[in-house]
Amino acid sequence: MIIGYARVSTDDQSLDSQTDALSAAGAEKVFADKISGSRRARPELDRMLEQLRDGDVVTVTKYDRLARSLKDLLEIVEAIRERGAGFRSLAEDIDTTTPAGRLVFHVFASIAQFERERISERTREGLASARKRGRIGGRPPALTTAQKDEVRRMRDEEQRAVAEIARLFNVSERTVRRA
Repeated sequence: MIIGYARVSTDDQSLDSQTDALSAAGAEKVFADKISGSRRARPELDRMLEQLRDGDVVTVTKYDRLARSLKDLLEIVEAIRERGAGFRSLAEDIDTTTPAGRLVFHVFASIAQFERERISERTREGLASARKRGRIGGRPPALTTAQKDEVRRMRDEEQRAVAEIARLFNVSERTVRRA
């Protein structure tokens, strides 16, 4: 049986193009998650893995829909293999039911991991370069130093409720607790 797996990272993204491609590839059943790939706990992926039988082929449109890291991808494909199933990626034309397909899978997975690491490295280099020029990245602080002092005074000395202080300063309760 051909089993499809589709994933998008956010609720506002659509699974339609993936599910259409999987149906066209012969998928009789499609499992779909709307959750970040960096999160290992993906309910539909776990449900699919539990239901796999010997001879099934898990099919995805692109292998990055299955995992975000090489380690995770290899672990999931190994879990698929342990259940007697194969793995197929449509975009990369990889099919691990053949020896050549397994080789190509490992080569592509390594290249993808290398590219993700290079992107991360270039981002760190860019941030370091910006810091040297005096630019500070990231979100600006929600509270000034004076406001933090006032929040701490209200919270610790006056024993005011965190929720009340958060409303007064128009920040989250977590920001008040961290002040």
